[in-house]
Amino acid sequence: MFRKIAISAVSALGLMTGAAFAAEGGGHVEDVPFSFEGPFGTYDEHQLQRGLQVYTEVCAACHGLKFVPIRALSDEGGPHLPEDQVRAYAKNFSVTDKDTGEDRDGLPTDNFPANTGAGAPDLSLMAKARAGFHGPYGLGINQLLHGIGGPEYIVSILHGYTGEEKEEAGSTFYENHTFSTGWIKMPPPLADGQVEFADGSPNDVKHMAEDVAAFLMWTAEPKLNARKDVGFKAVLFLIILSSLLYLTNKRLWANVKGKKLH
Repeated sequence: MFRKIAISAVSALGLMTGAAFAAEGGGHVEDVPFSFEGPFGTYDEHQLQRGLQVYTEVCAACHGLKFVPIRALSDEGGPHLPEDQVRAYAKNFSVTDKDTGEDRDGLPTDNFPANTGAGAPDLSLMAKARAGFHGPYGLGINQLLHGIGGPEYIVSILHGYTGEEKEEAGSTFYENHTFSTGWIKMPPPLADGQVEFADGSPNDVKHMAEDVAAFLMWTAEPKLNARKDVGFKAVLFLIILSSLLYLTNKRLWANVKGKKLH
């Protein structure tokens, strides 16, 4: 399923500093109907696997996931890879042993390595750190309807390039309609057909961007499915409890209020 870890330093998912704004003078962020949205939404296991592949083959060249344990790839509600695949995947990384100081192959108990060589930010929590939707004057009204929009921001950044570029202070900048300033220092990280999926899923820029954005949402909130399940059960319990308390109160005070019980 996986190829080699890094393709090139240029092919990295660039989410530099600065946020995009949908209604406050910044870039446009398009809403994407992700499967995990809404109170009953859940992660799409196959989409997370494709997103992991895009991260591995493209983004890992510059970006780390230092807060994500590799063993979590086998968890239900996540990519849910078989344990033997997780062990094989972990071996792609070289880790410095804390006890011996020697380099060794990665283990599922290790975290994804940090990658600071390119000066790019860590992506572990990026989908929660970026807000794509804002209401008028920053009131957050749109967030009530569409959510925070972190994954949508990532998708929009990845296919928001226009192909225009400019030189400024010895650096090359690329025009991107989503980035807050309209110009971003990172080259376009994705190209159509760059990653081949075993299941034959579309591998154009937009679909690959959605896949890796969903994966980064999982790295930022890996227990989303469990949290929603517990939340639903808690709300259902409170509704039943409130109904029972209301009926009990009606019965206890019926004689005092002069109401006849039937």
